[in-house]
Amino acid sequence: MLTLERFVDDRFISYPLVDGIIINQENSHHTWILEMYAEEQYAEDFKSFIGTDEVIEVRAIISYPDNEPAAFRVVVKEMKVLNGQVSILFKGTLKTQRRQYAELLLEKLVVDGYSGEDLVKQFRSDMMTRPRIKP
Repeated sequence: MLTLERFVDDRFISYPLVDGIIINQENSHHTWILEMYAEEQYAEDFKSFIGTDEVIEVRAIISYPDNEPAAFRVVVKEMKVLNGQVSILFKGTLKTQRRQYAELLLEKLVVDGYSGEDLVKQFRSDMMTRPRIKP
């Protein structure tokens, strides 16, 4: 995992990672495990979620910086502070399939009134930034 962002108040907050890992458990529940390793200052942003089973939305870039972010619905399972850094363990599911995102985005842009070259430009831009699309 190269980047992790959390959705808060209609925007994404990015967390600079020291390291990260993501594992597809490949089980019948389609569960994923994400672990971010970051500076300790970011622990406060996740501390209140431990033990609550409150679902939060995150997105992560996996493997290569040019990959599109994958969106997840996760719960915070565990947090450990280690030498001024924090390890935060999440467990959850993939929010939507990536190909579905393109279709949802295109539909939203058309509804918003984009067409022609403006539609193409906005679509390319939004596919890179991946804004959240409300259902």
